[in-house]
Formats: sequence, structure tokens, C-alpha cells
Amino acid sequence: MTISTATASGTFPKELQWESDGTSRIPFMAYTGEELHKKELERFFYKNHWCYVGLEAEIPNHGDFKRTVIGERSVIMARGGDGEINVVENVCAHRGMQFCRERHGNKKGFVCPYHQWGYNLKGDLLGVPFRRGVRVDGKVNGGMPEDFKTADHGLNKLKVATRGGVVFASFDHDIESLEDFMGPTILGYFDRLFDGRKLTILGYNRQRIPGNWKLMQENIKDPYHPGLLHTWFVTFGLWRADNKSELKMDAHHRHAAMISTRGSAGKSEQVTQVSSFKESMELNDPRFLDIVPEPWWGGPTAVMMTLFPSVILQQQVNSVSTRHIQPLGHGKFDFVWTHFGFEDDTPEMTQRRLRQSNLFGPAGFVSADDGEVIEFSQQGFEQKPFHRTLAELGGRGVEDTDHMVTETLIRGMYEYWRKVMEA
Repeated sequence: MTISTATASGTFPKELQWESDGTSRIPFMAYTGEELHKKELERFFYKNHWCYVGLEAEIPNHGDFKRTVIGERSVIMARGGDGEINVVENVCAHRGMQFCRERHGNKKGFVCPYHQWGYNLKGDLLGVPFRRGVRVDGKVNGGMPEDFKTADHGLNKLKVATRGGVVFASFDHDIESLEDFMGPTILGYFDRLFDGRKLTILGYNRQRIPGNWKLMQENIKDPYHPGLLHTWFVTFGLWRADNKSELKMDAHHRHAAMISTRGSAGKSEQVTQVSSFKESMELNDPRFLDIVPEPWWGGPTAVMMTLFPSVILQQQVNSVSTRHIQPLGHGKFDFVWTHFGFEDDTPEMTQRRLRQSNLFGPAGFVSADDGEVIEFSQQGFEQKPFHRTLAELGGRGVEDTDHMVTETLIRGMYEYWRKVMEA
């Protein structure tokens, strides 16, 4: 399909239009349409996809819960008395109130403050005030109908899958297994990070980014920018275009892994193509880059995984975290970082992970750059919605590569996006 000249004069098409059957030129309207965004939520977050909700380590004890979201729907992850993890929708079965307001806590059950309907941690309805009416002067007033059954009015229960201490949930109970959803290639890198060791929570960052949620998926599927935008990466050798690297996708091209091994030289020995690069730059505190190789790495010093649509799983040297994408309309999203370690870490390794986590988060030496360019990109899309992006570094096709000088992962994601959205 082509974008007509009429669109350039201000008459915008109602339907998204691509220049070709490929995905190297992405219409700006993919980021600016509210109706399109609602369709994305239904097709990617609420049907046929597993979405990240948290880590088991966040709710270690009976009654522990965490309020989070899938797409734009509020959900609660809770641990029951049998140790089972439940995920329920945060919407009372009575009048639809989002009854849980705390982000974390411990409860014996959930009670909606509006009319005091009570539920257990699995979401079963246990109590309804005035269910049998109120007796006044020998007369029973009100009450629920005789055929009312509490078993029919529990909270909406999601399907739950856990692996390696990570919790996923889906509104779609007919969804494929989590393992099939990831596919063998991405599952291998997932298991590399979440290898069965118990996780420990080190802390959180939360930011609101004024850009379309897909831009963060793109950002972590984009090895073109790290060595150019992030001067810090280049200066201290953590990510360079000449690092030994691989880009891998699942069979549907929706998930991806960027695998990189830091060069032994550390600082750049070649032309960096970064105008702000300074060979002489040094850290005031060298402990910040006190990098210690860990046996589970198996070689790579950084693996950035994108599980479409909801989460990024990060290992950048000793810093490990999850990054949860939470859309808020077509033009902004919340981005929640959970920094973690492992129960068998030494105190020195825990401190090392905490120090290195300062690269990331809203004010991170690296990640602050990403939030800003996503905001500026969204401003450009809104200004010129009839135009399109260009993602043709490395060609126009979609394939795994053994280098980072390509935008193949972005093209792959939109190949999958088009398949689902145009069905």
C-alpha cells in the first residue's frame, strides 16, 4: 500500500497505510491512533499472549500481594496459603470498583470498601453484606435473590504460569504454554538468567514516559543506537558496534535477544563515530565498574531480552532487572524497573549489583537518554502523522544476525504486529 499525497495535505486516512508489504517503513500513525491503540490492547495484552506481572520473590509469604497491570487493566498477584500464586483482576464483581489501592502488602483476603464484598486470595467471593436481607419487626427487607450463588460472582481469575521465579499471567485461558510462547531460542536465554536460584529484590524504579509503548520494545530491539546515543557505553566499553554479538528471535519474530560480549580492551581502539566520545574520561569512583564475571554468563557480558508485548529482561554485566511496560493510552506509558539479585550472592556481589544498577532507571547514566529520545520521537509522530519511520539499517529483511549493525529486530517485531493486527 502507498501513502497518498492527500494525506500530506492534512486529510488523514482512517486506516493505517504502509508503503509496502514489508516493515522497514513504519507509519507514524502506528504510534498516534487511539482506536488503533485499543485494538493493540485487545490483541496483544488481553488475548493470545502471556504478560509479565512480577517475581515470586516479591510475594514470598502467605497473604503477600502486589498490585500491577496487564496492558491497562489493574491486576493483583497474591500468594495463597498453599503457596500457589494467583492473579486476579482488580475489579469488584459487584459494582466494578478497583478495590485494591496499595502497591504491595499482606492480607488474609480482599474486601471492596464500597459495599464490603469480601474475597479470598484466590478471588472466590466469601461474603456479601445483607445477602439474606435485614429483619425489621418480623419482616425481612431486601436481600439478594434466592438463586444468587457466591460461586458465580468471584473476581476474574487469570491463567498463571511461573518459571525460574518469574510470574506471567493471561486473560486468555486457552493460551499456549509459556514455554511454547517464548520458543526454544528465547527460552534458552531466559533460563540462562532465571536458572532456578532464588531471587532477592534489591529495589524499584518507576517512571512515566510520554511516548507510545511500542517505542520501548523497539528501543531494546535496536542495537544501532547504544554506541551512538549512550556515550557512557562507548567510553567505558560496555556496548560498542564492534563487540562480539548476536541478534536472535523466536519463530514469530515477536521476542528477541541482543547478546553482546564486552571487548577485553575496554575503551575504544577504533573510530567510535560518537562526537562526544572522550578517550580520557575516567570515573571518580572506579568501584562503579568493578565487573566480576559470573559462571552463569557462559560468555556474554550483556543479554537484553524483549518478551513481546510487556517486559524486558536485562543482564548488563552484573546488573540484572526486569522492566515492565504499562501502557497509558497511545501516547504514554509507565515503565517499572525491578532490580534483583540471587539468594546466594555474597554481600560484595549485592553491593556490586546495586552500584551498577545506577546505569539504569529514570536517572540512570544510560537509561535517562532513552526516555528523552522516546518523548521527542512521539512529539515528531504527533506533528506529522502521515509520515513514516525508516528502519533499513542492514537491509529490509528479517533474519538473525551475528552483528549489531542492523535494525532487523524492529522489522521482525512489526512483521508480527502486522500479521496480528491485520488478521
